[in-house]
Amino acid sequence: MSRSTALPPWLAHALRAQRGPVPWSAVTRGALAAGPLLLAAVLAGRTSLGVVAAIAAMLAGINDRPGSRRVSVERLGVPALAGAAGLLVGTYAGQQLGAVPLTLLLTVLGLVAGGMSAVGPVASGAGTQLLVAAAIGAGMPLPEPGRLRALAFLAGAGWLLALRLALPTPGALAGDYRFDGERAAVAEVYDAVAALLDAAGTDRATARRAALTAALDHAQDALTGPRLRRCASSSAERRLHAQYAAALPLAEAATALAWAGESVCERAADGPRRLAAAVRDNTHTGPLPAPDLAHARLRSRGGIPMVPALRALDDALLHAAEAFDRAGGTRRQYPHRPEHHHRHEHRLHTRPRDARALLRIALGTGGREYGLRVALCLGASAAIAQALHHARWYGQHQHWYWLPVTAVFLVKPDLGPLASRVLCRAAGTVLGALVFAALAAVLPRPAGLVALVAVSGALIPVAIRHFAALTAVVTVLVLALVMVGGEPQASVSRIGETLLACAIVLIVGHLPMPGERGGGVRARLAAAGGAAHAYLVHVLNDSGDRTGRWALRREAYRTLAEARTAIALAAAELPALARHTEGTDAVAAVLERLVDTTTACAVHLDDTGGLTPDHTRRLDELLAELERERGRWGRLGLPAPRTGTPAAA
Repeated sequence: MSRSTALPPWLAHALRAQRGPVPWSAVTRGALAAGPLLLAAVLAGRTSLGVVAAIAAMLAGINDRPGSRRVSVERLGVPALAGAAGLLVGTYAGQQLGAVPLTLLLTVLGLVAGGMSAVGPVASGAGTQLLVAAAIGAGMPLPEPGRLRALAFLAGAGWLLALRLALPTPGALAGDYRFDGERAAVAEVYDAVAALLDAAGTDRATARRAALTAALDHAQDALTGPRLRRCASSSAERRLHAQYAAALPLAEAATALAWAGESVCERAADGPRRLAAAVRDNTHTGPLPAPDLAHARLRSRGGIPMVPALRALDDALLHAAEAFDRAGGTRRQYPHRPEHHHRHEHRLHTRPRDARALLRIALGTGGREYGLRVALCLGASAAIAQALHHARWYGQHQHWYWLPVTAVFLVKPDLGPLASRVLCRAAGTVLGALVFAALAAVLPRPAGLVALVAVSGALIPVAIRHFAALTAVVTVLVLALVMVGGEPQASVSRIGETLLACAIVLIVGHLPMPGERGGGVRARLAAAGGAAHAYLVHVLNDSGDRTGRWALRREAYRTLAEARTAIALAAAELPALARHTEGTDAVAAVLERLVDTTTACAVHLDDTGGLTPDHTRRLDELLAELERERGRWGRLGLPAPRTGTPAAA
């Protein structure tokens, strides 16, 4: 598409959908979650509790993403606990408070939950379910007391979590099925290393390095979920930890080779691919090819120091093969064993954040800005909904809570740019309401509606790839639950309330706020700048602490990836909002080149004990470029780059 006919970023984002194979295991869990729970409650004569449990299962299904079983405990369990607490608070508040105090309470909850959502994806899910459940508890007319509602909510989410832990997945046939998610994640790291080696010296190298960062982040998350014991408790888990640790020096060497800008021989990527297959199939590695050092020496005469990086790749492959065999219970002799490799193979090279650090994030610029917007959106929508409800605009319907619930989902920035979210939400709601109206006219009640809930639950893992599709499926599911609960068909009012919520969120999204706009982007870029600086100082001081270096490198690349995601979303906003973060992508690009160069320096220092003129020249250029951006760094709240570090050593 030519530049003149290109779609605006917000519209292009709204039309973009994720691709990939159908997650059949998640589809199966979705089919067995909300529908069967509702059916059991109807048969037991406790339909209202079944509706609450089905809502909880639906919300848990939205959070049910690919990953390890251990991570799913946190990803599904923490938001479910927050949702149960919100339902309990909302129920008693709705019974005891009038319209104005209730609106103020929901506004305060929005401020707290919004700030908490800035901490990370799990906290964002918890904040969302807290607010959604609080609004439902305050407005949904149910005969049961708050305690029973909260227990039903926990039972619904707990049932989906139990299915997630118990049911096998397609990768469960190799080894211990409990760790199939971890095994797939670690294998993807080795595949990403191979892809980066293939792309070295081409214009695809930057994208492949970003894919390697994403794979490492995913594997790290998969292996560091909640546990009862501090260390891995089974041989299968210890083996996976050792295989992940062995991938870190490979990733470091591959990044250094990509930084050099020269292609490597084709067989260099064969070793990581064989390691990926060994992880995925839970087998031995077999013989691994070594890189062609003689070929690299010829390339190095052109001024690009490739030999140290290829030697590091060779050493890392040998160490990986040895680590795989040792974890698998076999021992083989290798031509040489590098002295520097790790006694800390089972550490995951993470930098855990304590409660104080999490609180700083929630109270930082990003948390404050998002908290204020959530509070304003939720408070305004609750106030308007209460006014319309008491004016009997709803007629015989009692679901005034739909308006604030819709606003909560619309105000979430991790679902896309604001204009894209509004457009997708409106289109999805209209489509879902029309589909449900047609189905409700022909389906038997309640059996047909219960079946519709089960089908909708099964479609959520597929529909989640696009916000409009997800909205359509959730609309059908929620309208079916409302009718099973005894209320009349409500498609028309659902459309009206959604359009009203879209207008509220659009207006609040463009209101001026205290402080500088784009606080979320600035906070993530500040974290990335601090992590890059800490990594650079550690490498140039040459402390010999490789475990600490890899932890700092992982932190630098992870925070950069998070900053890049936030910057891309901000750039896809309407021009009135996107202008507040203009230029941040350039700063992020400089930081990425700095971290890549630091990684190349680390590999070269390991091999030779010093840096070449090319390394020091590139470091000086990057630090000078950051110095020229000092004005922008100040506006972003980042520490000014310090050229006094041992960069020229």
